Amino acid sequence: MTISSSPATRAQPQQRGAYPVLRQISTRWSDNDVYGHVNNVVYYSWFDTAVNAYLIEQGALDIHGGQTIGLVIETQCNYFAPLAFPQTVEAGIRVAHIGSSSVRYEVGLFAAGETRSAAAGHFVHVYVDRETRRPVPLPPALREALQPLQVAQQPA
Repeated sequence: MTISSSPATRAQPQQRGAYPVLRQISTRWSDNDVYGHVNNVVYYSWFDTAVNAYLIEQGALDIHGGQTIGLVIETQCNYFAPLAFPQTVEAGIRVAHIGSSSVRYEVGLFAAGETRSAAAGHFVHVYVDRETRRPVPLPPALREALQPLQVAQQPA
């Protein structure tokens, strides 16, 4: 299921069960803005943190010496409820699409214990050669790590 924000279909909070993997992220004092909630730019950092930590733990991404790296080419987020320090956030991750050199990750951010997401969005990584920055086919280890994150697509 993908998230759309077109005028005809307003994005809705996602259910926790829609994400095969959940990761805990602790909020920090510096995450809050002057309005008393987490600033919107932090959400994108959590997207990156959740996905890249998962890939590193699976042995599919070597951020220091790997020949293949992922570059973000598209991001989007919808906000449904505020999050604030001190809270534990649970980031649900799933894969909506795997291409020959790209992956669309979808992330739902949940206050600990909540069943509906406080925010949900996506980002697209294009995997490239570290030196040339040209797209390369997804390495086998990456494809293998993505399998548990794939979800069946729902008809629109």
